[in-house]
Amino acid sequence: MERANEHDLEFRHGDHGPKYLFRGPRHEWGIILLRPGDTLGAHGHREVEETFFFESGAPKMIVNRVEHRVRSGDVFRLEPGEAHDIVNDAAGPARIIFIKCPYLPDDKVAAR
Repeated sequence: MERANEHDLEFRHGDHGPKYLFRGPRHEWGIILLRPGDTLGAHGHREVEETFFFESGAPKMIVNRVEHRVRSGDVFRLEPGEAHDIVNDAAGPARIIFIKCPYLPDDKVAAR
């Protein structure tokens, strides 16, 4: 068994960015907090499937250059090879839960 509490962990950039709750051995998942004007950064994966649950906020989810306006409660499951980015062009923060499977921490490629 593993146990984590998000309040004991830090976001990558202090008060925003990704925060991993679990990393390996079979999957990884965590929380992303994007402030207004922040972006996740366009990328893709060769083998990893990634799921995003939008807990709050109204950013844009961009998949293969197609923009989708997000609302709270939306879930996106992305297949390997689908280029994606999240752009928070909204007035408030966006809080997103993500799950990546399988656990391949180096399986990230620049979007084309």
